[in-house]
Amino acid sequence: MILIGLGSNLGKREHQLERALQRLEQAGGLRIANTSNLYETRPVGDMDQPDFLNMAASLETRLPPLALLQRCLAVEAELGRVRTRRWGPRIIDIDLLEYDGQQISLPELQLPHPEILHRGFVLIPLNDIAPQLPLANGRTVAEMAGLFINQVPAEVRLWKKVSWDGLNKCFV
Repeated sequence: MILIGLGSNLGKREHQLERALQRLEQAGGLRIANTSNLYETRPVGDMDQPDFLNMAASLETRLPPLALLQRCLAVEAELGRVRTRRWGPRIIDIDLLEYDGQQISLPELQLPHPEILHRGFVLIPLNDIAPQLPLANGRTVAEMAGLFINQVPAEVRLWKKVSWDGLNKCFV
């Protein structure tokens, strides 16, 4: 299973997420198989910024992991992402989270993504599309997401139920 996480907290956040998925597919060699719902989340690290919309998506592709990472970075740049400060606001963020169980440790890519276990804004959307995925700690996405789902105050809130329409390439 190939999984990505997406987030946006600048501009028309939902539109940015949708555009990112469209651009990933338009470049060819990749199909969005499924998407999570959209979740509104508080920022992590630098708290002086707007809330994020986050989601996850599963992909079908024959692109190798580094080529897929390059595609994600190219889409970010195409949509106007400028990296100015760590954990700062961003128009779009696309993270490669999981690639068919591969373990990769390179300066530019670590798989599975090393922060999955600590981020409710990743685990809760992943729970929509891959609840039984085993994680590095031996627990499943569903088990780990459960630690974040009922937090008070809610760090991750359902914002909108969506599904990816493969014909129209948009949220319906």
